[in-house]
Amino acid sequence: MSTKAYYPISEIGAGKPGFSKTRSIIEAAFYGNNVIKVDTLKEAYEMAKNSPGTIITDMPVYRAEEIGLDKNAKVLLFNDGAVTGRYAAARRIKGEPGVDAVKLDKVVMDAVYETRWRTLYHATCYIGLDPEFMVKAHLLLPEGEENIMYSWMLNFQYMSDKYVEMYKNSKAVGDGKEADIYIFSDPQWVPGNRPDVDYSCLSDPLTLCYFDTNENCAAILGMRYFGEHKKGTLTMAWAIANRNGYASCHGGQKEYLLDDGRKFVASVYGLSGSGKSTLTHAKHNGKYEIKVLHDDAFIINTDTCASIALEPTYFDKTADYPTGCADNKYLLTAQNCSATLDEDGKLQLVTEDIRNGNGRAIKSKLWSPNRVDKIDAPVNAIFWIMKDPTLPPVVKLKGAALASVMGATLATKTSTAERVAAGTDLNALRIVPYANPFRTYPLANDYEKFKKLVEEKDVDCYIINTGDFMGKKVKPADTLGILEAIVENRAEFKAWGPFSDIEIMDWEGFVPDLKDASYVNELKARMQDRVNAVEGFATKKDGYDKLPDEALEAVRKVVAEANTL
Repeated sequence: MSTKAYYPISEIGAGKPGFSKTRSIIEAAFYGNNVIKVDTLKEAYEMAKNSPGTIITDMPVYRAEEIGLDKNAKVLLFNDGAVTGRYAAARRIKGEPGVDAVKLDKVVMDAVYETRWRTLYHATCYIGLDPEFMVKAHLLLPEGEENIMYSWMLNFQYMSDKYVEMYKNSKAVGDGKEADIYIFSDPQWVPGNRPDVDYSCLSDPLTLCYFDTNENCAAILGMRYFGEHKKGTLTMAWAIANRNGYASCHGGQKEYLLDDGRKFVASVYGLSGSGKSTLTHAKHNGKYEIKVLHDDAFIINTDTCASIALEPTYFDKTADYPTGCADNKYLLTAQNCSATLDEDGKLQLVTEDIRNGNGRAIKSKLWSPNRVDKIDAPVNAIFWIMKDPTLPPVVKLKGAALASVMGATLATKTSTAERVAAGTDLNALRIVPYANPFRTYPLANDYEKFKKLVEEKDVDCYIINTGDFMGKKVKPADTLGILEAIVENRAEFKAWGPFSDIEIMDWEGFVPDLKDASYVNELKARMQDRVNAVEGFATKKDGYDKLPDEALEAVRKVVAEANTL
């Protein structure tokens, strides 16, 4: 089977795979006599429905029996409190410079001890939906957090008969040396005055996401938001994929089948709110036969260029789906939304982020009728989605080093899906390498994977700006029109000013004026930001994320060419 849950006696012990100190603290908690195993989605639904504070709407789960529920199941709503987004500051990655694993291990050790007074639930699911890549994940969390458990089992693949059989026949990841993923979570945790526990190792005084990704385990403390559990699980699946020859992708992928029989596979990368889901699910008015892999999490085999989805369902914002919207038929659970009674006295969701920002829902796999779990056709193009006002709606990058480093310096704006420190300028551009703030391994690993796709596998690379271009909004119709032109081989790219490795396509209303001094100065500044970012990777965290010298040279070349304007 793909990851390892059972060990011969000879393979158990110090220094052997699966037996780090952190993992030994976390895994042991799963076997306590206060732990109840939750095996089926139906069990999890009943527990979540009866959990204090759950709002049971009158919205039926569409075709509930097909996803493992009873036919009369309803959409459940649960609200977390004041925190309604991910909090990257709480993350601590074992092995990174400055992370005190000795102190963190004791924090987790004590947190596990404190849960002995409560009933805990143990749920299991699969990450990865094809026999080529499936890993098993376990989640342990206390009574009262049944909604997190239920949503987690829905978000990933619960252990249905079909997938249990698939897992038995799946390929052993890492030659059988990769252990199952174990996640210990206590959303109710608060730090206390404990002997031998030093909380100075925390980056946030009240919360902690602690990852030992080399040994596939994590502890999530004091964090109620379901997204922490979703992305925390994906964090480790992506790390496993990275170790085993895959490019780990926070983005969406789709395959176009054109009239001439040609296939075009497009991968789009962006943070929540960037437009990656819109681009991934766009039907293009029925012009093409389309297959959708996923809009948030997948991996690419860097040898075959085939791609595998990691999740069956979608964890989407509800802001753009008003009450009564046809798409809401596919909701399974909702978080951080309101509710009200309709004219028939039925309890309905209130969406559109009226209660708070970043209202969320898990949508059924059935929402996308053209959904697949694997795309065998090799990926043709990578699109870095940015919100950089100096970039036109699309540019094409030449050269593998520049293509990859521009992904490593992906510029965007903060999303409402994220909780940030007070005083943060939400409109300021920031660099999020490969649109993936969930990396737990050196950045150079991603750089080399994406460079290989461009250099050895002839994958084209573009930047798409879905924000505004010097004050003019780039509309979804613009982006979709550009994508269609590229897919149909109608896009005509030409040299852009002095830039030898960046080409541009004229798009009505968005032609950069390289004779406009104010525009040129801002363009230079934004390109210099990327140089600064790459130089920063080489020094921050003791150089943990340093990129190869060629990456810095590629982006410096762009700046040097910009300075000739």
